[in-house]
Amino acid sequence: MEREIENAHAKSADELFRFYATSPDGLSEEQADALRDIYGYNEMPAEEGKKLWELILEQFDDLLVKILLLAAIISFVLALFEEHADQTSAVTAFVEPFVILLILIANATVGVWQERNAESAIEALKEYEPEMAKVIRSGKHGIQMIRARELVPGDLVEVSVGDKIPADLRLVKIYSTTIRIDQSILTGESVSVIKNLDNVAFRRILDVMKLIC
Repeated sequence: MEREIENAHAKSADELFRFYATSPDGLSEEQADALRDIYGYNEMPAEEGKKLWELILEQFDDLLVKILLLAAIISFVLALFEEHADQTSAVTAFVEPFVILLILIANATVGVWQERNAESAIEALKEYEPEMAKVIRSGKHGIQMIRARELVPGDLVEVSVGDKIPADLRLVKIYSTTIRIDQSILTGESVSVIKNLDNVAFRRILDVMKLIC
């Protein structure tokens, strides 16, 4: 059995139902448990942040940076052992390696800052994950409330006005004439976006019209 389906957004609802062995009635509890064993829980993996010295070393693990560092070392050694007519020429000889080192340090500083910001952004996204989700399960009456982390591929999820999207969802049915979703957390757009049955709703974005996925 394939674990992933490519271009899910381009597949029809029937194709997705067949791939995940589900139906408009939803998965059974047994199917959900089996799929959870295959795919794991619906949550972002907890990753330990890198230490500062590891981030600094990573900034120098680049061919161009290594070449510049080698050039700075060679330039410094030549300036150190070269005979100079006066003190001014001696100082001038060290300008080139000093400038190269400053550029490398500035580059490493920016790189570390960007890495730290990326880690902080990922942690911030986790705070937007909803704790609960509404699903349709075969053999059970009505909508079932489960923990969002227990969702599996193939689950039919219902989302109402104001709900956070608990996973990346393929829209298969809309109860209203239109559906608009606030996805500013992902794109920065302040205006909600109209979706249709050909679209994917991504996790951590806010639904403003009722739908079922």
